[in-house]
Amino acid sequence: MRRVLVAGNWKMHKVPSEARVWLAELKRLLPPLDSEAAVLPAFPILPVAKEVLGGSQVAYGAQDVSAHREGAYTGEVSARMLKDLGCRYAIVGHSERRRYHGETDALVAEKAKRLLEEGITPILCVGEPLEVRERGEAVPYTLNQLLESLRGVEPPAPEALVVAYEPVWAIGTGKNATPSDAEAMHRALRQALSERYGAGFGERVRILYGGSVNPKNFADLLSQPNVDGGLVGGASLELESFLALLRIAG
Repeated sequence: MRRVLVAGNWKMHKVPSEARVWLAELKRLLPPLDSEAAVLPAFPILPVAKEVLGGSQVAYGAQDVSAHREGAYTGEVSARMLKDLGCRYAIVGHSERRRYHGETDALVAEKAKRLLEEGITPILCVGEPLEVRERGEAVPYTLNQLLESLRGVEPPAPEALVVAYEPVWAIGTGKNATPSDAEAMHRALRQALSERYGAGFGERVRILYGGSVNPKNFADLLSQPNVDGGLVGGASLELESFLALLRIAG
């Protein structure tokens, strides 16, 4: 039986003092969960998350990680540092990192390797831009991105990896893929994962949908058998909307 994951990607929002209040309220108001909640704030907020959320039902993690284990890499943050802070998850390959920082599939694969070495679950983001979808090439484009971003990556178990399908044209635009569009892509991703790692692997990996997820569309998305949760941007910044998503997830 799948365990739905609702992961809030705060991006470059909130300062530590704001986050402390928000996370304490989340902890206080958190409903009983069969699903899993996670928050993914900016690096300076992670110590606050550790302090406030440690020992609670809410997991936390990072939005990125260095491809290097350690060394003279000014401004970088290593997987070992994230592990010491208690991070359970870290995003790799988000379209904003690919677009604004020129991250390649090969670099994303190296980052995923570093996380797995430290026992942190990568949330690997894949998804097509609008022009690719309009050409009818969304599935082959996204599957190629997935497999290239996993080149040389060997998760010890399917549960050690999370994939997030985030169509680039739906991120922060208010547009989102229809539930049937998301289901078709998630099903294709599962098949590709099983072909890459062996029969049954894809069925056990959690695949999230991301791209303008909100309380109005989340239930319909979750009704699809291959959608295991959401990687949520804007709707994770307001406490009530994030709690609403958790209530929908159950």
